[in-house]
Amino acid sequence: MEIKRDAYLRKLIDRQHNGLVKVITGIRRCGKSYLLFELFYKYLKEQGVDDSHIIKLALDDRKNKKYRNPDELCDYVHEQIIDDKPYYILLDEVQFVDEFEDVLNSFLHIKNADTYVTGSNAKFLSKDIITEFRGRGDEIHVSPLSFKEFYSVYDGSKEEAWKQYCLYGGLPKILEYKTDEDKVAYLKNIFEETYLTDIKERHKIRNDAELAELLDILSSSIGSLTNPKKLSDTFKSVKQVSLHPDTINNYLKYLVDSYLIAQSKRYDIKGKKYINTPSKYYFTDMGLRNARLNFRQYEETHIMENVIYNELKIMGFNLDVGVVEYSKAVDGKSVRVQAEVDFVCNKADKRYYIQSAFSIPDREKMLQEQNSLTRINDSFKKIIIVKDAIKTHYNDDGVLILNLFDFLLEENSLEN
Repeated sequence: MEIKRDAYLRKLIDRQHNGLVKVITGIRRCGKSYLLFELFYKYLKEQGVDDSHIIKLALDDRKNKKYRNPDELCDYVHEQIIDDKPYYILLDEVQFVDEFEDVLNSFLHIKNADTYVTGSNAKFLSKDIITEFRGRGDEIHVSPLSFKEFYSVYDGSKEEAWKQYCLYGGLPKILEYKTDEDKVAYLKNIFEETYLTDIKERHKIRNDAELAELLDILSSSIGSLTNPKKLSDTFKSVKQVSLHPDTINNYLKYLVDSYLIAQSKRYDIKGKKYINTPSKYYFTDMGLRNARLNFRQYEETHIMENVIYNELKIMGFNLDVGVVEYSKAVDGKSVRVQAEVDFVCNKADKRYYIQSAFSIPDREKMLQEQNSLTRINDSFKKIIIVKDAIKTHYNDDGVLILNLFDFLLEENSLEN
């Protein structure tokens, strides 16, 4: 089964011979190795690159153990380069190499060589990995499958695919399992044995019970505004555990840094400034989130919001939670209130304001959902993504009502 990941493949193609080490990052099992060793390798072959000019090593393979020695690896690569034609160095699981940063920087001195690497240990999964290459690294971040990628190889209707995607997420291997039991076991195992282990090892966390409890709380409240102080209060009231806000703040940074969750900060749209707290947190993969909760808590409205967030990130948008302040009459007095925009989406000169709504059955609900959008006085597009919208259309107030599946499956759906 070949899953096309054209957006990521295009990024690799566009970065060929740019003088930098192409560093493919992302959470474990999201498809980094497949992108490099299958899709990109296939592309190079189709372009006429001979196998002798593709230096390809899976460093987690026992037969390549000797190349985990940095000098052995350097010698091997140099021995393969025997002419002035372009060479491609593809290294999978490069963290197995001692002093791999120094080794990769040394490859930049080979004028006709282009280097691409993946890695999966705690250090390599961190967002700060690019700094290890002192400005000589170019990151291509890979996410779990988008819904469109998932549906492209799913044997069933888009409605059935949506249910499976919301429940088990987009890690590619999920598509290989036939039973619910096997999918659940796979997700629960890699969450405990892989993702949490990576974070604990990297940051030397001794009391991992607190980190586990924090993950449970975040999993139960995806898309809800919170901050370290509120979370600390929750620990006291619900868990009967005292955990300082500074410790929680560090744990949140670790989880974001490992790509397991993502933070969306609040942004004052009219004041054009960020509001420090609170923030929203979303899971990179819904299957991992559900596995954390033993698949007990399935609220499609919140899951849909999380999926939309992930899809917008895959599209390349920077995302914030929008805040619109306005005056409202309460008991005969004018008071200042705030309305929220789920997603303020920015990319270059483009901006969209987007709300997620599971259902809009009547005009009253429509007014409620678009309240914040219609109070924004600029020319950027205002959109409500609705799961049960019959068709994509503009309403009488100029707001684009975008069907969820149109958003997920159509190219340039936000440009309608």
